Amino acid sequence: MPRARSGASEATATGSTASAAEIARFAAQASAWWDADGAFQPLHRINPGRLRFARDYIIGHFGRDGEAPRPLRGLDVIDIGCGGGLLCEPMRRLGASVTGIDGGAENILVAQAHARDAGLDIAYEVAVPESLAAEGRAYDVVLNMEVVEHVADVDAFLAASAALLRPGGAMVLSTINRTLRSLALAKVAAEYVLRWVPAGTHDWRKFVRPSELAQGLRGGGVELVEIAGLVYRPLSGEWRIGRDVAVNYLAFARKG
Repeated sequence: MPRARSGASEATATGSTASAAEIARFAAQASAWWDADGAFQPLHRINPGRLRFARDYIIGHFGRDGEAPRPLRGLDVIDIGCGGGLLCEPMRRLGASVTGIDGGAENILVAQAHARDAGLDIAYEVAVPESLAAEGRAYDVVLNMEVVEHVADVDAFLAASAALLRPGGAMVLSTINRTLRSLALAKVAAEYVLRWVPAGTHDWRKFVRPSELAQGLRGGGVELVEIAGLVYRPLSGEWRIGRDVAVNYLAFARKG
């Protein structure tokens, strides 16, 4: 089944890859970003797993000492679609210089306030990746976590993200596969049965298969080298990294 393309037919934010409807949806809940039991509870629950995946692969890629207290020191990291900063803050604590961008001004205000209260120096901007790429910005690491399935044009978004990556740099992504299982679990069960996220949060047609992700990155000179599943264990209530990529999955890519 080919992916349903959403480009000119979908309302975008100032003609960008960002979807105005998606930005508005998340901006309306911006005050809840740091409430671990609130609207973004699912992100808080998966955060340890996706952070561990990102940390380990970034350390391995750049040959860093995993035992060092701040192993990412000296690396420039950008988190695209950063929301309230759930990934930006731990990345900064690991030593990286961090920039977080989001299309929603409300999200950025929450992220700035939380980082300020935590005493963390993080650069937050209301921006989309293509605007920064047009400025000639470049980073060692690009994070695209739970954002690919919300953009207006996946291929254009991946191209802009790849343009922000320096040669030899690394990209870490997490998203949802487009399978019958993801329709049943990530859409129907998560939104209408378990009520983990509000109804309408996801459009199954915009979920991205790993092969499609690889193809979109390849056009920007970025090679997908590893994927892993992010699997929910109902007995423990934990999310763990595994081999099953039929629903949620993580990906690591590098630019030659």
